[in-house]
Amino acid sequence: MIRIVVLISGRGSNLKAIIDAIAAGQIDGSIVAVVSSAPEVPGLLYAKENNIPVAILTRKPDSNPDLYGDAMAELIAPYNPDLVLTAGFMYLLRGHFLERYQGKIMNIHPALLPAFPGAHPHRDVLRYGAKISGCTVHFVDGGIDSGPVILQEAVPVLPDDDEDNLAARVLQVEHRLFPLAVSLFAQGRLQIEGRKVRILD
Repeated sequence: MIRIVVLISGRGSNLKAIIDAIAAGQIDGSIVAVVSSAPEVPGLLYAKENNIPVAILTRKPDSNPDLYGDAMAELIAPYNPDLVLTAGFMYLLRGHFLERYQGKIMNIHPALLPAFPGAHPHRDVLRYGAKISGCTVHFVDGGIDSGPVILQEAVPVLPDDDEDNLAARVLQVEHRLFPLAVSLFAQGRLQIEGRKVRILD
C-alpha cells in the first residue's frame, strides 16, 4: 500500500476522485496528508470529512519556486509519501522538493499536452479554435506541465462550447484518468524511460 500526499489550491474535485477510488478498492494506497496553498479552499472539506491530516503552506509573494519547494519538502517529509499528487495545485515547486521526489510527483492537466500548458487551457483551446481537447496525467519536472506523459484522453470541442461547458466535460474524464494513473503507480507498473512512460503488463 502506497502513502499519498495530495497538494491542492481550490475545490479539490480530483482529490475527491482519489478518495472515492481508494474507498472503492481501485487504488492500493492511502492519503496520509492534504496540503493546501490557501487556508479556506473548498477542497479541505473533503480531507476533513475523511479524517485526513491537513496542512497549509501559503506562498509568499516574494518566494521563488526553489524556496517554496524547499518549504514543501520539509513540510511533507514526516508523512514519508511514496507519491505526491498535485491536484489543481497552482504553484511551481522546485528545489529540494523536486530533487527528493523526482519520479514520484504526478499532476493532472486539463488539456492534451504538450498543447495548451499553463493556467488557462480551456480559454486557450477555444481561442485557438482547436477541435479536440482532453486531459493529461504526467510526472512533474521543473517546467510548466512539461513532464513525461503517463495517460491522456481526448474530449471533443463542440461548436457552441464556452469555457465552463468544456471544462465540465474534461473534468469528468479527469476524475477517471487520475485515479487510474495512481492505481498503475501503486501496482509498480509505470516505468519512466526518458521522455516516455512505459506501462508494464
